[in-house]
Amino acid sequence: MKWKIKLALILLISSILFFLSYKISNKINYKKQIVENTKTIPTFTFENMVGDNYTDKDLLLKPVVFVYFNSDCDYCHSEATKIKERLNEFKNCQLIFISIEAKEKIKLFEDKYGFNVYKNIVFLEDRKGEFSKLFDVHSIPYIVVYDKNHKLLKKFKGITRIDDILKYLE
Repeated sequence: MKWKIKLALILLISSILFFLSYKISNKINYKKQIVENTKTIPTFTFENMVGDNYTDKDLLLKPVVFVYFNSDCDYCHSEATKIKERLNEFKNCQLIFISIEAKEKIKLFEDKYGFNVYKNIVFLEDRKGEFSKLFDVHSIPYIVVYDKNHKLLKKFKGITRIDDILKYLE
């Protein structure tokens, strides 16, 4: 009888270890896939504020800074304020603000900071949460910087110093 309990315990522990190994292996493979997929700007389609599709093909051949945000996020407002204060230093790049929120809320955020008058700033609605899947986003703000050839330079999670972003755009 004792050997049956020991066998059951061994099988249970083995099963748990196998399951955990499987989950860890999947997570590692997923992270590797994200790294590989984001070495250059991945293919995407989001809607701009007038309802037109905006894709990776619409990006210019200049550095791109993606800012994934939420209008209810205090850190996102802080980041937007800091970007606004130093906007002239971003003039040679594209700033792409993306949110999963409805266009109305995104537009209010855009208007609050006066970003709507700049040609190098685009606001996009990510209705399906595709950006967070593409880049494995788990926090906001989330900033991704690409060079003029659209090669990945840096990813920033959470609030980020503007100097840290700008040093990659030089």
